[in-house]
Amino acid sequence: MFIQTETTPNPATLKFLPGETVLASGTADFPSQDSAGTSPLAQRLFGVQGVAGVFLGNDFVTVTKTDAAVWDQIKPSVLGAIMEHYQSGQPALAEAAPADDGHTAHTGPDGDIVVQIKELLDTRVRPAVAQDGGDITFHGFDRGVVYLHMKGACAGCPSSTLTLKMGIENLLRHYIPEVTEVRPVA
Repeated sequence: MFIQTETTPNPATLKFLPGETVLASGTADFPSQDSAGTSPLAQRLFGVQGVAGVFLGNDFVTVTKTDAAVWDQIKPSVLGAIMEHYQSGQPALAEAAPADDGHTAHTGPDGDIVVQIKELLDTRVRPAVAQDGGDITFHGFDRGVVYLHMKGACAGCPSSTLTLKMGIENLLRHYIPEVTEVRPVA
């Protein structure tokens, strides 16, 4: 098995491409070891000292390191953990654990606007962000403000504010006049 590695705009995060499907659909975000209980792959990766977060996409695994860790030192262990996982035959997610489909359901007013926002995110934003090892999903819409959840390489990325304000906010405001601002949620 040959696992490719790509840098991301976030220096604390690397994208690993195992050359096999990681998740058949959706994504799964494990921002801490405590949240990894449903994923044998994430549990194995958190066993590597210096791993702070794991994000699973369709064909990639994004790993975020702690501030104290150095990629040159932990990268071989991360590669080994991914290889061991695939050799074990275990799934990336336990059968009972559904993959995150992304967006938060919207039950309030402005349903038509929210549908447009989600469609633009799915067709224009998320594919581009996935190339960088992350994901951006809809969290809420209130009085013109769109709230987005940043995952994987996007969480904590130094360029995430620029991406939100100059990229996503301008895109949404162009197509949906009711949108006045975009903000991240923790």
